[in-house]
Amino acid sequence: MSLTALRADLYKIVDQVISTGTPITIKRHGHIVRLVPEVMVGDPEDFVHLDWSDEWKDIQI
Repeated sequence: MSLTALRADLYKIVDQVISTGTPITIKRHGHIVRLVPEVMVGDPEDFVHLDWSDEWKDIQI
């Protein structure tokens, strides 16, 4: 998203980030800035039961 697009709907976009927890990426002159909520939206217990075994099976220790 460009800074101009953000400026056009700033309050709507900030409210969207707050309600969904989904960060927004803003590009300006080749630089990237992310608007990220301070807290997680959802149940933290969902992360406790994630299965990472497929991701970790190729790790050599």
